[in-house]
Amino acid sequence: MTAIVLMKTPGGALVPADPQASEYIARLKLGAPVKAEVKRMRNYQFHKKLFALLNFAFENWEPVEATYKGQVVRKNFDQFRNDVTCLAGFGETTITLKGEVRVVAKSISFGAMSQDEFDALYNAVCEVVVKRVLQNYDREALDEVMERLTRFL
Repeated sequence: MTAIVLMKTPGGALVPADPQASEYIARLKLGAPVKAEVKRMRNYQFHKKLFALLNFAFENWEPVEATYKGQVVRKNFDQFRNDVTCLAGFGETTITLKGEVRVVAKSISFGAMSQDEFDALYNAVCEVVVKRVLQNYDREALDEVMERLTRFL
């Protein structure tokens, strides 16, 4: 199931609220039926601010170059988000079929996390980003950058 974010327009129609929702709707065939479950969201702008923070950190992250079986290893946003979320203390320990223990990020979906828990996640992610990725920033400087970046969201 794909979750997308929609907003109500003054005319009463629901329209895509972000590029991901627009892309999903654009891929639907004309006249194709879809089933939707509607949930009120926690602070959507704050959710967007977290992703702005993660995107900013990811763009500025320069991992050590590596190869695996002759191929260059590239950075991956989903893995980065998982790692930062887990390092922030919002992970769940799981076991794989190989018997390896893994830590997987908790869901940050609107239905899975309250606003209070999301606020704590955001603050913890900021701390991880400052300590591990943007080491030339302090929390105050990072907050200023996020304020500038999200002013237009």
